[in-house]
Amino acid sequence: MVRRLRPVGLDFVGTAPVRFVFTREMSAPPDAVFRAMAEDVPGWSEWFAGVTYARPVGDGTRREVRLKGGTRFLETIVAAEPSTVYAYRVDETNAPGVGALLEEWRFAPAGTGTRVRWSWAADGSAVFRFALRLARPGLQRAFRDSVVALDRRLSVG
Repeated sequence: MVRRLRPVGLDFVGTAPVRFVFTREMSAPPDAVFRAMAEDVPGWSEWFAGVTYARPVGDGTRREVRLKGGTRFLETIVAAEPSTVYAYRVDETNAPGVGALLEEWRFAPAGTGTRVRWSWAADGSAVFRFALRLARPGLQRAFRDSVVALDRRLSVG
C-alpha cells in the first residue's frame, strides 16, 4: 500500500518531532561529494548502506529509492546547491506510520576534505516515532558506513 506523506520544506529539519543529526569528515572535496549525491543517483546503491536501487525520475527533481527489506520511496528534491546542500523529502512510501520525512545533507570544507552533516527529520504515528528513536543507533551506523564507503569510492574514481 502506498502512503502519501505531508509535503514539508527545509524548515522541517528544525521543527520535526524526531530529528537526528550525524556528522563525519571525508577526504573528498565538497564538490565531489555533492556530485556523487545529486548527479549520480543510481550510484547510491553502491555506497549507501541499505539502498538497493535509486534512480532519478522525470526531469531529475524526483527520485525513486528502494531499500533492503522492500521499503520504497518516491522523493522530491527540495534543495540542491552545489558543494553546499542536497535535501529531499519523501512524498510516497510503503512504510507504515510515516507522516512526513525529510533528509538534508550539508557539506562544508574541512581542510582539503569535507565535513558532511546528515539531518534526518520525521513525523508520524506515536508507534513510528518511538520506533525511530530505537533505530537511531542503526541510522548512525548506516551514515558512518555509507560516508566511509562513498569516500573510498570517490578516492578510487
